[in-house]
Amino acid sequence: MNQWDIVSWQPPGWPEPHPAVIVSHPGRAANKPDVEVILCSTKRAGWKAEAHEVILDEADGLDWPTLCKCDLIYAVSRKALGAKRGHVSDQRKGPLARTLLAAHGWAAWM
Repeated sequence: MNQWDIVSWQPPGWPEPHPAVIVSHPGRAANKPDVEVILCSTKRAGWKAEAHEVILDEADGLDWPTLCKCDLIYAVSRKALGAKRGHVSDQRKGPLARTLLAAHGWAAWM
């Protein structure tokens, strides 16, 4: 399991799994029992992403454009994560990281 991998995760109380992007530090992603993820929508993203969202798609290994919400980070047991669905493409890693920072107001402290 690696940072930027896209995996399946079914949040508690949700009817089905959704794509989730692992955003943990590489050391945590590879070795710790819990990792941090952001959740994505499996519905086709037919709208423009809001300031706290990014769209991933076929270039990232997904079947269609998928909206990922960067304003909420979940801590999840790696045992709860399902199969790998893709990996965030190199050209989207920077924008996704910047969106995570901005969505939490952290960029102001840099």
